[in-house]
Amino acid sequence: MVTRNRRTFILHAAGLCAALTTAGRALAAPPLVDESDTTAKSLGYRAKASSVDTGKFPKYQAGQRCANCRFYTGTAGDAAGPCPMFPGKAVSADGWCNVYAQRA
Repeated sequence: MVTRNRRTFILHAAGLCAALTTAGRALAAPPLVDESDTTAKSLGYRAKASSVDTGKFPKYQAGQRCANCRFYTGTAGDAAGPCPMFPGKAVSADGWCNVYAQRA
């Protein structure tokens, strides 16, 4: 009987470890968008809004940044957060791209 309890414990412990490992990966922060990424280039994404080339992107105005864009879904105060323009990646809260739309 002792062997069966020990075996059951080990199997349950192994299952718990596997579940925790998977949950840890799910909670890990997504990678930041790289400005050299193809999508980032096509949208004019810059990690620092102050470095936007206004000659190429005249739509940009001072004060516009990902943190106050309606597409940014990060929490206020976060350094980075998700944006549907870059699935599976995070954008800098201080960033900007040509899809910028003022949050209501």
